[in-house]
Amino acid sequence: MPEGDSVHQLSARMQFMCGREVTSTSIRVPRYATVSFTGETVGAVWPLGKHLFMSFGDRILHTHLKMEGTWSVHRKGARWRKPGHAARVVLQLSDGPDRAPIEVVGFDLGLVRVFPASEYRERMGHLGPDVLYDDWAEWGRDEARRRILARPDRAIGAALLDQRNLAGVGNEYRAEICFLCGVHPAKPVSEVDVDRVLDVTRRLMWANRVEPVRVTTGVKRAGETTYVFGRNHRPCRRCGSLIEQSFLGGVDRGGDDGELERVIWWCPHCQPVPDRWAGDGP
Repeated sequence: MPEGDSVHQLSARMQFMCGREVTSTSIRVPRYATVSFTGETVGAVWPLGKHLFMSFGDRILHTHLKMEGTWSVHRKGARWRKPGHAARVVLQLSDGPDRAPIEVVGFDLGLVRVFPASEYRERMGHLGPDVLYDDWAEWGRDEARRRILARPDRAIGAALLDQRNLAGVGNEYRAEICFLCGVHPAKPVSEVDVDRVLDVTRRLMWANRVEPVRVTTGVKRAGETTYVFGRNHRPCRRCGSLIEQSFLGGVDRGGDDGELERVIWWCPHCQPVPDRWAGDGP
């Protein structure tokens, strides 16, 4: 699943839309099939964690990529990169600098919503601070810390993945953050240096915010970009112990990820298993 850095990069690429008029609209989701932005000007495009927003007048288009979603840009009439049946949103924009009409297409989007701009705070206020926002140091870090510490018995891995605590962390970052901090994902929040975890989270995601390939090890060679994520039964890059894999619950159904448990990876030497936790096996 794309994580916060991926959506921030996507938003940056989509800034060309701002100020252009929508000349045709097709939202291929039954609930919003009759919604049209035609004649409206794209006011802004911005991310919040794993979510992407576009404003058209007094309305907002809210999308989430989930596992398979993508956005593509095409000249009108050009062949799309994915089949038409996968398109969920198709926006034709006024001519670009080369005078070619442009189509912006959202494929396989996991979520599509349209709502009044006046309801933005009400609808999205449940999300925690975005790790990649410029104001993270001013208030975001402290607010994320407060939300995480409000449930001291919860596993730090579940707390990091909960978008209501901080927005943007996904499963890959969770695995790598916990490794770099030397904590098992199932370790209770009360036994973790939350300040350090948040500082590593910001530093790691900030370093990747404009990189085409996500790297947590400092090595960009294929197969060497992560410490534990996706490396079950492979040697730890620090101590040589075999990486282990299991599952961790605690992500409330109905949250941003909408799942009760996710896969976790850890080094048994660098990240000792908490005494009171037993995984469900690989």
